[in-house]
Amino acid sequence: MEPTHSKTIGYVLWIFGFTGAHRFYFGKPVSGTIWFLTFGLLGIGWLIDLFLIPGMERQAELRFKAGPVDYSVAWILQTFCGALGIHRIYMGKWFTGLIYMFTGGLAFIGVLYDYCTLNNQISKLNGEKAINLGLDVGSERLIGS
Repeated sequence: MEPTHSKTIGYVLWIFGFTGAHRFYFGKPVSGTIWFLTFGLLGIGWLIDLFLIPGMERQAELRFKAGPVDYSVAWILQTFCGALGIHRIYMGKWFTGLIYMFTGGLAFIGVLYDYCTLNNQISKLNGEKAINLGLDVGSERLIGS
């Protein structure tokens, strides 16, 4: 199985953990929002997460589909350039990427939406691209072979 999420990227985002970025990255939007609103549970949860990241990475690997759109690239772009929409352009969503670019990520509301849904957006895109290429998403084999 091709990896979808990286522990290394998780730890890079953990450095900014008081924002919950690493939790959003590993597909945990509820706890990511809590971390964002409480500054990583006042730093205590942030420190505990240092040890929980390997488990979060394993869970994310099982939940999300691998494919041509790389989760790590999209998340780095989202975290550091979210309001510019570059992550959306990377995913092939040119129209909304340009809208984000000229509206500051729709005044950051779109950026917050993407923090909560980016993994699912990428997984859906990867699944659609696999189907368009004639791949059986479950077994990653060519259909009919």
